[in-house]
Amino acid sequence: MKTQAPKIAILGAAESGIGTALLAQKQGWEVFVSDKGKITDKYKAELEKYNIPFEEEKHSTERILAAELIVKSPGIPEKAPLIIEAYKRGIKVISEIEFAARYTQAKLIVITGTNGKTTTTLLTYHIFKKAGFNVGLGGNVGKSFARQVAEFNFDYFILELSSFQLDGMYEFKADVAILLNITPDHLDRYNYELDSYVFSKLRVLQNMDKNGVFIYCKDDSITASSLKNSKIVPTLLPFSLTEEQQNGAFIKENHIQFNIQPDPFTMSIFDLALQGKHNQYNSMAAGIAARVFDIRKEVVRESLMDFENIEHRLEFVAKVHGIEFINDSKATNVNSTWYALESVNSPIIWIVGGVDKGNDYEMLSDLVKQRVKAIVCLGKDNQKIHDAFKGVIDQIVDTQSAKEAVRAAYLIGKKGDAVLLSPACASFDLFENYEDRGRQFKQAVREL
Repeated sequence: MKTQAPKIAILGAAESGIGTALLAQKQGWEVFVSDKGKITDKYKAELEKYNIPFEEEKHSTERILAAELIVKSPGIPEKAPLIIEAYKRGIKVISEIEFAARYTQAKLIVITGTNGKTTTTLLTYHIFKKAGFNVGLGGNVGKSFARQVAEFNFDYFILELSSFQLDGMYEFKADVAILLNITPDHLDRYNYELDSYVFSKLRVLQNMDKNGVFIYCKDDSITASSLKNSKIVPTLLPFSLTEEQQNGAFIKENHIQFNIQPDPFTMSIFDLALQGKHNQYNSMAAGIAARVFDIRKEVVRESLMDFENIEHRLEFVAKVHGIEFINDSKATNVNSTWYALESVNSPIIWIVGGVDKGNDYEMLSDLVKQRVKAIVCLGKDNQKIHDAFKGVIDQIVDTQSAKEAVRAAYLIGKKGDAVLLSPACASFDLFENYEDRGRQFKQAVREL
């Protein structure tokens, strides 16, 4: 007698959900995909091609709750009524990453942190590719992890993970985990409790054993104090800008010292493709991960020298009449913007604003005083920015579109200035996402 296939409901039909659906179907699950919004034509075509049942612009509660397993998009909060009801009925609710990991034997190199995740993930992937490894790239960047497990047979995966993804992971086990930093972000999702957010980030360590490696920033105070109260099983390899590390990496006399035994090496920070202190951290983390897998130091050095940065992250756009325009739309929190302000050496006209996630602008106050000559607000509600900087900056202008913001900044600017879009906020008051914001900014610059 033919046994009934187990049922899986997938909530959310973007890249993560579609990848999960393809993998689940391949593994013999009875799949149902549900999205409360509209499904894009591209993803709808895929579902139809593989005869995967789906619905859009609604959730059919009883059909979803008839599943043995629910895989939800990271964007759906734990406190959504449908998720609460699933837990009440004893249905497991997990993330795409957790699901996909069940079906691969690949080594998993996982990167999390409040800032620098995407850059470090791409940098690590670049080194592994250059070294000739059979490696996939997934998580929050590129194609979904589940899709790649379904379609390829990689030996290694470099995965960027957000706290939301980590929240839905229980049995997942990283071989190498990188924690870049922890600063207050997404606190609205964690009842405005920093401890809950920290706990979420530290889930990257769960299930790791003594064969695993944990790479972390020794200079990050929240990480350091959190680790004191945690039992860490894997090997620790810290990195620091200020403190020598017997095992790990540090900077001394403008050189990164990679102390990974038995074959340490050094390279000048001026040779790094990515400049700025935050990128020194990112480069150390990626370099350590590569050396853990015995990638030759010549390959690591070359890769750190020839890597090209990602779009929307301190991306040079153009110079117009001597004014430089920089797109840092990916900076959706205060700490990320701090790094951006710190790395621009010209007088700055700073474009900031959007949907505030519980921001505290106090940490930017000194940097703004030293480096910023004017602020251009780009958002529907800019009052908090005015309140934070009215005594610090004389000129604060309100705008409602990328075009208006660029025009205002250009009129304020003089030769030798830099216009920096580094919003410190989410984008969805005026834009679809940070990519849309960044592209509209670049388009407006080109139209000057």
